[in-house]
Amino acid sequence: MNTCPQSSISRLAIVLALSAFLGLAQIARADDPTTKPYKILATTQIPAAGGIDYVTADSVNRRVYVACGNAVSVFDLDTYKLAGTVAGASGHGVALDPENHTGLVSGNPATYINTQTLEKIKTIPAAGADGYLFDALTHHFFILSHGAPNLRVIDSKDGSPAGTVDAIGPDGANAAVEQGATDGEGHLYFDVSNQHHVAVVDAKTLKVTGHFDLGAKGNGPAGLAIDAKNHILFAMCRGGNGGTPTCVILSAVDGKIITTLPLAGSSDGGAFNPNTMEAFSSHGNGTLTVIKENSPTDFVVEQTVQTKSGGKTCTVDLTNEGVPGFPGEQL
Repeated sequence: MNTCPQSSISRLAIVLALSAFLGLAQIARADDPTTKPYKILATTQIPAAGGIDYVTADSVNRRVYVACGNAVSVFDLDTYKLAGTVAGASGHGVALDPENHTGLVSGNPATYINTQTLEKIKTIPAAGADGYLFDALTHHFFILSHGAPNLRVIDSKDGSPAGTVDAIGPDGANAAVEQGATDGEGHLYFDVSNQHHVAVVDAKTLKVTGHFDLGAKGNGPAGLAIDAKNHILFAMCRGGNGGTPTCVILSAVDGKIITTLPLAGSSDGGAFNPNTMEAFSSHGNGTLTVIKENSPTDFVVEQTVQTKSGGKTCTVDLTNEGVPGFPGEQL
């Protein structure tokens, strides 16, 4: 359990997309962190009708993006009030380039947008589009797919195609790719959900450079988070084929499994906060597992937070400088 002194309590928050209620729930630290560190503080209604797959926070520009139905709802990251809408942009979620003020709604077609004006710039054919990733080192958006191409690469500066990655599976075949993570140093990691593996891709050459086997407890990886400083991956696994939901914690350098920890439900989203050294896994059964990294070799389940049924995905906001007493809010 994180036992920060009272003077530095940060009231860190997680925003969950609650598909059953079409809303966002803000989860934050309790006033007394020696009890249960996290609790729900507030919920926000999403105006669009439909389900939610992913939610994305822009910590720099203080917004959060939720693709729902045939629109993207954009909320103020400090007040959780609706700040705008991108109409006619259907997809699973939004990859963001905070520096260039651009975004890509991962759908078919994908929609390339200006995040300052919330205007659509153009659409891009993207059959099979599902998850997404932004890599700041290369300024590339990645659209993840369960078919070929497994990764579709788009230049975040102008929306132009930058390449594809095929055959990401460990046997050289196309595979079902779920969440991705980047270490910011040229290494990309992707859940291969149908083969209990994590694929490693060179961000510059777009070549598959390795595969990390998640072992017997790593069935159905869906959420993926990274501690970039210590080169540690948190593969949040659904536990299909008779297995139980498990977080497989492994080295991002050589794939060596460090430990495994139980999850409270079937994961559909993972996140990591380097400010608190905590990893998060969100589940459709209305739970959020919080894992504390005490050291690069010592990990414990810190808390299971009760959220709402359908709250299957999460995103992390690492800063909240505009609100006094909220240093490092996470969404």
